[in-house]
Amino acid sequence: MNLFTFDPGAVLSFFLTLFRISVVLFLLPFFGGQSIPNTIKAALVLVLSLAVWPRLSFPADIFPMDPWELPVMLLGEAALGLTMGLMVRFLFAAVQTGGQLIGFQMGFAMVSVLDPDTGVSEAVSAHFLYMTSMLVFLALDGHLFLLKGLAQSFALVPPGRLFLTPVLVRQVLEFSGQMFFLAVKIASPVMASIFLVDLALALISRAAPQMHVLVLGFPVKLGVGFLFLTLIFQLLAMVLSGYVRDLDAMFLNLLRAMGPPGP
Repeated sequence: MNLFTFDPGAVLSFFLTLFRISVVLFLLPFFGGQSIPNTIKAALVLVLSLAVWPRLSFPADIFPMDPWELPVMLLGEAALGLTMGLMVRFLFAAVQTGGQLIGFQMGFAMVSVLDPDTGVSEAVSAHFLYMTSMLVFLALDGHLFLLKGLAQSFALVPPGRLFLTPVLVRQVLEFSGQMFFLAVKIASPVMASIFLVDLALALISRAAPQMHVLVLGFPVKLGVGFLFLTLIFQLLAMVLSGYVRDLDAMFLNLLRAMGPPGP
């Protein structure tokens, strides 16, 4: 191999691969989190681009010759990464929303922490369920399915050929609608148990008005809430395992909807 041979086509092809991996990977969950230093992200993108470029690459003639077409192509790559990341973030948003509902029912609405990944203040229960779901997602090799979806985009969505089709919009809206259903499904055991506790306390206050129901109710609601919170982990594992199992087919349908129409 002659190290002094300069092939402009190979350089342009590598740049296309680097653009796709860098833009999309930074917008995916876990890989693009704010808790990961930018130097680590840049090193990961460079190493991953060098690793997949011999097998996954775009032809050099796709590279735009007009300088004004390059920002348009990068904007399409950003839209691809945002859409792929959004479909996965719907799951974690549902978990966080369910945690917010649980925290409100248990009396933890005023106790909040700062999420280092998003920079948003959220309830302790929401952050706890989010970190638990992230660990389960990684244990089920969800991050590998994200990389597999990124690899599938090389074959289905060429650079600068992304289309916002009605099928794509319908799929995104369907998954966004499932987010609220999933949040209520996760929080329903704790919400139902605390509702029964409130109902029992209301009956006790009518039967014995001299009892301090507010003082008695707070530790009871905490104890019952933590008891049923342990039962949510099994439900959360079942939801995450089903989601990760369908992640491959979901990315495939999503990329086909974004790609150019077939002949």
